[in-house]
Amino acid sequence: MERIYNKLVRDRIPTIIRENGETPIIKVLDKYEYKEELEKKLYEEYKEVIEAVGDNRVEELADMLEVIRALAKLESKSLNDIIMIADNKNKKRGAFEERIFLEKVIEIENKQ
Repeated sequence: MERIYNKLVRDRIPTIIRENGETPIIKVLDKYEYKEELEKKLYEEYKEVIEAVGDNRVEELADMLEVIRALAKLESKSLNDIIMIADNKNKKRGAFEERIFLEKVIEIENKQ
């Protein structure tokens, strides 16, 4: 019996499959394919975060963070670089802690 996945998986998954007595069929992606699959994986993890609750949500957030780490590495950046940029944006523009929902902006009329 075969189970078809056709998706990017964590590095140790083929070993875990072998340890379970099964045979993984894999290929190593080129840089373009890898980037494309990471982007798909980010969306997959996003959906899982949205659907999860409690401790499961935290697990899914950790998975999403791992994908972000890999995407950052493709840009020659580290997770710490991303966190530093996020911290700087937080200082300049704030975070999301106050739950502010912007409904609209009323433009100032030109006074002439």
